[in-house]
Amino acid sequence: MALGASGMAFAQDTKPAGQAQPANTKTLQTVVVTGSRIRSADIETAQPIIVMDRTQIAHQGFNSVADILQNLPQAGTPPISRSSVLASGEAVGGYYIDMRSLGANRTLILLNGKRLGTITSGLQDLSQIPVAAIDRIEVLKDGASAIYGSDAIAGVVNIITRKNFDGAEASAYLGQYSQGDGDKQTYSMTMGAHSDKGSITFSAEYSKEDPVWAKDRDFSRYPDTTRHPQDGWTVVSQYGNFFMPDSYCTPSPRYGTCALNPGGDPANPADWHTTSGPDTTPDHSNANEEMMLTTGIERHSLFVSGDYNITDNIKFSSDFLYNKRETTQQVAGYPFQPAFYLPFTPPDGRGVIGLSPGSYFNPTGEEIDFYRRGWEVPRVTQMDLATYRFSGTLEGSFDIGEHSWNWDIGGFVNDNETLQTGHGDFSLTSLTGALGPSFLDPSTGLVTCGTGPDNALPYGSAPGSCVPWNPFIPAGQGGKNSLSDPTLQAYLFPYSHDVGKTRTVDYSANLTGSVLTLPAGDLSVAAGFEYRHESGSFVPDALKQSALSTDLSSGPTGGEYNVKEYYVEVEAPLLKDVPFAKSLTANVASRYSDYSSFGTTTNNKYSLAWKPFDDLLIRGTYAQGFRAPTIFDLFGGIGGTFDSYNDPCDTANGAAATNPAVAQRCASGFGGQPGTPAGFVQLGQGNAPCTTFPCQSGVQTFAGANPNLKPETSISRTLGAVYSPSWLQGLDLSLDMYRIRVNNAITPDTMSAMLSDCYVLGAASRCNSSLFQRNPTTGVVTYALRGSRNAGWVDTKGYDFGVNYRLPEFSFGKFAVHWNSTYTDYLDLKADDEPTTVVQHLTSFFGTNPESNFRVRSNLGVDWSLGDFSASWTTRYYSGMKEPCSQDNVPGGGPECNLPDYVSPSTGAIRLHSVGANTFHDVQFRWNAPWNATVSVGANNVFGHVGPVMYSAPSSQYSYYGGFDIGRFYYLRYNQKF
Repeated sequence: MALGASGMAFAQDTKPAGQAQPANTKTLQTVVVTGSRIRSADIETAQPIIVMDRTQIAHQGFNSVADILQNLPQAGTPPISRSSVLASGEAVGGYYIDMRSLGANRTLILLNGKRLGTITSGLQDLSQIPVAAIDRIEVLKDGASAIYGSDAIAGVVNIITRKNFDGAEASAYLGQYSQGDGDKQTYSMTMGAHSDKGSITFSAEYSKEDPVWAKDRDFSRYPDTTRHPQDGWTVVSQYGNFFMPDSYCTPSPRYGTCALNPGGDPANPADWHTTSGPDTTPDHSNANEEMMLTTGIERHSLFVSGDYNITDNIKFSSDFLYNKRETTQQVAGYPFQPAFYLPFTPPDGRGVIGLSPGSYFNPTGEEIDFYRRGWEVPRVTQMDLATYRFSGTLEGSFDIGEHSWNWDIGGFVNDNETLQTGHGDFSLTSLTGALGPSFLDPSTGLVTCGTGPDNALPYGSAPGSCVPWNPFIPAGQGGKNSLSDPTLQAYLFPYSHDVGKTRTVDYSANLTGSVLTLPAGDLSVAAGFEYRHESGSFVPDALKQSALSTDLSSGPTGGEYNVKEYYVEVEAPLLKDVPFAKSLTANVASRYSDYSSFGTTTNNKYSLAWKPFDDLLIRGTYAQGFRAPTIFDLFGGIGGTFDSYNDPCDTANGAAATNPAVAQRCASGFGGQPGTPAGFVQLGQGNAPCTTFPCQSGVQTFAGANPNLKPETSISRTLGAVYSPSWLQGLDLSLDMYRIRVNNAITPDTMSAMLSDCYVLGAASRCNSSLFQRNPTTGVVTYALRGSRNAGWVDTKGYDFGVNYRLPEFSFGKFAVHWNSTYTDYLDLKADDEPTTVVQHLTSFFGTNPESNFRVRSNLGVDWSLGDFSASWTTRYYSGMKEPCSQDNVPGGGPECNLPDYVSPSTGAIRLHSVGANTFHDVQFRWNAPWNATVSVGANNVFGHVGPVMYSAPSSQYSYYGGFDIGRFYYLRYNQKF
């Protein structure tokens, strides 16, 4: 990836390109440097910044802002990748960036220096910005809460759009994986014009990306990949497994269920057999056969910007953004099982739904409970997001004596409207009717709900009607009363509609200029006021709110808050043109924020830029930061979830298998929980013992808001140098150290984290029965309620190294080399504030916390050009990873537990699966055609490298890291200028 010189930003002059300035005209000169409000002619700052201009973006084979940013070495694991197909809620379908692996909520996204709108959880969706409208992207690798307010802890991404564009430009992008799937297409048009009075630029873009299916890749074809093709299948299959009377089969003690022979008669006991065991698959389900590996997305975008010079010194500028995004995800049909669907209670009051003794299809005269996946109707969710954004700014300049001042007053409104449509979950009320008493109506020849002609319900899916279900008909056989019957499908599977809306209203006024002239230059000041109002709601379908479907139960989210903020920034040149100080400049900023939701906070930032001589810049910053709780954090409704996790008390696959301290805590009932019995194993869907981890539970747990949350605070430090030797033109070297510590951290809880903190780390406060509860007899977790919390801290330190070298021109072309790397010294997390709680070391570890990260990420790019031809080669490097080992857990370890005796300073003895480094290579060739066009062809991951199996499924639903390429991708881009 080709990156701009680290530590530099581009200057932007707001006058129209090529326009002559009369001698008596005062120029509205603006230098945009992300991380400062002070306008300056100096493009070298104390803040470490990466800049990607439009040319560098075009030289990549990626067609979305999120993909471009995700490939930065400073980017962490995406919180919701396109492989997180089981994710739910309003964040689904969005594209987010996580800097420094500190969480996407701690990276602030700006559009032309103003905040991008958020959803109720505070995430800012990058997919709403059309690439056609982008001039450059500036990434501030530093905290900036004193400049921008909340969320700017890990960094700031400022997306700056094209201005003063003259003419027209059209572009087409087409691509496909070498496996023949995952088609991508993008078409865009940009037009613009300018004059001495103003300018207007118009960009429109259409983009579509087809899904890739899990069955079409080796690492996702099976629950545990092709290494273990029979592991991870569930007894909740598309064929059905039934708790039949003993006369029908002799159930195994492990499952207690029977399966019907193919084509067998349910009424004939001889046509039944005991459900096959965990190492055979005939009676089990491989849910991956119906699931997407990556979601599909379709997007329509329009961006218009313009400005008008009212006078020589006053200008009005405005922009408008419209974006409509449709994201589709599909997972396997719902795994129906005899479970308690609380608060729903069937008419018999048992809390369990089974086939009624009075059903026409029941051959036993007894109620039959069963497992059956709704294979014929996969669960499909479509998330539609519409974004409307309008901003307007009045700006100008004036002089006081010899000193120039600039001012601006403006605001913006950003609306996000969401509609999430779901299909494929059972209606529980319809399910009780379909499995209830039924009879064959001789007048119609149809099996009808009811006990007889005098007590019958109308046949059909209309309100008040009913369609009986014969669960003995397996998937693929079809026929009346099977799940392939369209009438039964319409009756059992309603459509759900969740709606949401968020609005950001922001007003600001800023003033900047020079106050006085010091011996080393002008003392400059910026000051301003900002008012922001955030409001939002997300209302799930009525069936979800009332828990009347097998979809995850969830309550509505709704709330609002406002903030009034004042800031001041001062930049003082201390020395200039003296020995050992070509220049020395200090910058101090402070921001006071008054939130209606929690109160006030003041955050400061100090920075220093020192040039001992022309070739060397030494820089450093110290910044206080904060992040306010979001609307969802404070006002989110409680929702259900079927968590995937690894129970450390599992004596075969958990930490208790190798760590005596963990085994003792589990057995003794540490923290007030019941002790787990000897030989305890974690149970998954269908109460089958888990064989792959993390293992999805068949017990619904809950997650919700915490209205008592307070802001988290942070301290960030950077120290670095930029060296541009005069004796070697074209070379820039940069090295920056960073350290960021977040205190009172707002942390979204997970089941894996709760159980690990309790039993592995020994944090007794995390064993509280208000968080989770175990069955005192079986040891199985039967209840959990998790939400965000203020607890503990996150601390990370690392180094960024950049090399940019534009070589002298040769007869065989021009060359440029760009090498940018990040080394993470540590990423540590403390789960709570208890002094005895052990610190977790997360760098290079995956599987328990979403903050886990790579030790090293590095991009090396080489550009070549000769006349009308050019090419780029980019190498993307990721260092190795480790994860808790859940495969081949035999004494002494197995072939995949290649670190069987690892001793962690935070967890003690633990069996690990370690994988090596991964490198992906991208190539692009370009030709500038004589008709003012550019043709580009290329391949991302040109060698078709496939990353290693990762059973912890980081940022993915599969045993594969969600940020890695999933195959070789070919593409063609055509750009035509008019």
